Amino acid sequence: MSEITGFLLHPSSPLHDTGWGHPEHQGRLRALASSVGNDLLTLHGQVEQMEAGDGTEHDLLLVHTEEHVRQVRTACQRAEDENSIIAIDSDTKVSSESWNAALGSVGTAITATRAVARGEIRNAFVATRPPGHHATPDQAMGFCLFNNIAVTARWLQAEGYADRILIIDWDVHHGNGTHETFYTDPTVYFLSLHQSPHYPGTGSVNERGSDDGEGYTLNVPLPSATPRVDYLEAFDRALEKTLKDFSPEFVLVSAGFDVMAQDPLGGMLLEPQDLYVMTRRIVEGTAADCNGKVVALLEGGYNPPRVGQGVVAVIRGLAGLEQP
Repeated sequence: MSEITGFLLHPSSPLHDTGWGHPEHQGRLRALASSVGNDLLTLHGQVEQMEAGDGTEHDLLLVHTEEHVRQVRTACQRAEDENSIIAIDSDTKVSSESWNAALGSVGTAITATRAVARGEIRNAFVATRPPGHHATPDQAMGFCLFNNIAVTARWLQAEGYADRILIIDWDVHHGNGTHETFYTDPTVYFLSLHQSPHYPGTGSVNERGSDDGEGYTLNVPLPSATPRVDYLEAFDRALEKTLKDFSPEFVLVSAGFDVMAQDPLGGMLLEPQDLYVMTRRIVEGTAADCNGKVVALLEGGYNPPRVGQGVVAVIRGLAGLEQP
């Protein structure tokens, strides 16, 4: 098996234009790419940038309804025709390149996941944009058009690469779309640590799944300004419980960098080194179950320089290298 950690970014993702006054603006990926690019110069042979991939509507339909896909596609086409930014709702906007960015993010997440599943690389970080974890099967919301991580999980199952998948979401906002998608499904375990009360208002501790999926959702709501040491202790307890209850064959991470201090849309206090530690604990904790098959996808994070620092920390954590 390869020891390389992959970094992937679809060329259309930085072109998704929400307007510079929007928190999820184009500068996020520019800062991220600059930070990672500078670090890659010192990590040659251990972390490598890989070619992106393109998704299809068939991939989207593994999770989303035909009507939802059609509505997003229509909004993006209107943005192209009118050469303007179109609001799907008050938070979620699209431009002429948003359709390509959305399909590219899904396709690139799948590309990375396929490479890890086949042993061509050890693990990967994918700079998905638009983000995805708020998108439900039938609704775009919270800056998210399609649920990149949910589609990737269903693709893994459809292609026979994994039956049991663990999704870990540490974004400061609860991943309500991922939660909803797998709430009755015992084959996908969803673990979320998030600030509460906070947008979107979901993710209470008593929401544990239903029907066959009961016990396969673990929400860990934490108050704003939770001390770093307390957050890491909560993370360790939750991960330990998850791996006691569930043996994953593949791990996907919704990596939100809005959980760090100084983020304009969050109230948490984590630093890049904390995300490094969390990444290492995921890789090491799941090694026995899935041989380190971990792919992390970008979600939130709205202080661009800090996002770049955080992503470098996570990539180094995936690669087992020293902290930046």
